[in-house]
Amino acid sequence: MWLQKRVLSLVCGISLAAATIPVQASDFPSRPIKILIGFSAGGSTDAVARYYALKMGEALKSPVVVENKPGASQLVAIRGTTSARPDGYTLFLATGSSLSQGPGVRTDLPYDPLKDFEFVALAASAPGAIIASPKIPAKTIDELLQYGRDNPDKLNYGSSGVGSASHLQTEYLLNAGHSHAIHIPYKADAEIMNAIAEGSVHFGLGPLQGAVPQILNGKVRGIAITGSQRSKAIPDVPALSESKTPGLGGVDPYTYYGLLAPRGTPSDVIAKLNAAVNAVSRDPDAIKYLQDKFFDPQVSTPESFKKFVTEDIAKWQGFRSKINLSN
Repeated sequence: MWLQKRVLSLVCGISLAAATIPVQASDFPSRPIKILIGFSAGGSTDAVARYYALKMGEALKSPVVVENKPGASQLVAIRGTTSARPDGYTLFLATGSSLSQGPGVRTDLPYDPLKDFEFVALAASAPGAIIASPKIPAKTIDELLQYGRDNPDKLNYGSSGVGSASHLQTEYLLNAGHSHAIHIPYKADAEIMNAIAEGSVHFGLGPLQGAVPQILNGKVRGIAITGSQRSKAIPDVPALSESKTPGLGGVDPYTYYGLLAPRGTPSDVIAKLNAAVNAVSRDPDAIKYLQDKFFDPQVSTPESFKKFVTEDIAKWQGFRSKINLSN
C-alpha cells in the first residue's frame, strides 16, 4: 500500500490529495504504460513483450513500452514491479520459470507470485524442442532416455542457468523417464545451441523458436516437440505425446508469458488491461503472427490465469524433492 507523509503546507497538501486519488478505469491510461521483463533484448520473452506492447497500445490508444531489466533470475524486473505504484502503469511480463516453476521448487525466493501481484492476463504459451548432438546415437526421446539410463555418468545437457525453464523442464523430463544426465548451465540459449552442434553438450530443451533453424540446417538433431502436436515447421520431429515413455506430458507448455501488476492495482484498471491483452490474442492477424514465431496466444480472465498458475505451482511443489538446484 502506498503511504504518503502528512505535511502542513497547503500546496503540498493539495498535491498529495491529487496524488492519492484512486485511479479510475475511465481515466486510464492517460500516460504511457511500461512493461518490465527480466531478460535482455532479442530473446523470446522480449519478442512477446514487444508485440503485445505494440498491439495493446493500439487497443488502449496510449503508448505501451518495454523496459529490459535483466539479471538475478528476473528479480530485478520483479522488484521493479512490486515496488511500483499500483496504478496500472507498471506491469511485469512474467514467464513460467518466475511464476510457477521456480516458486514451486524453491523455498528461498524473496517473493510470492500469488500474494505480491495482481494477475492481469495470460498472454501466450510456447512449445519447446528437445535437440541433441548428431555425435550421440539417440534419435528419439525414448532412445535418449535409455542412453541416459545406460550411461548415467556420461550423458549431459545444457540449460540457460540454474532454475531456468530449460533446467527445470529437462529435470522433469529426466525424472519422468527414470533417466539421468549431468547438468551444464550456460548463460544463453545461443551458447547451448552452439555447444550441442559442436558435441561438447549432448542435448538440451529450449524454445522451439530458436531450435527450428538449427534443426533445419542439420547442425542439431530434433528429438521431440513438447506437447501433443508436431510443428508444421519441422513435421518430421515427433511430439512428446508420441513417446512410448509414460508421464512426459507434464512437460507442456515449455513456458508461458503472463502480465502482472503491483498488488493493490484497482480491479477496474486490471479489467481494462485484461481486455487489451485478450483483444490482441483474439485478433486473427496477431494469431498468425505469433504462431509463425512459434508462440500460442492465450485468452484468459485474471481469475483463470491465477488458477492456472496456482495449479502449476502445486505440480512443481510435488517435484521439489526430486531436483537438485545446487548445480
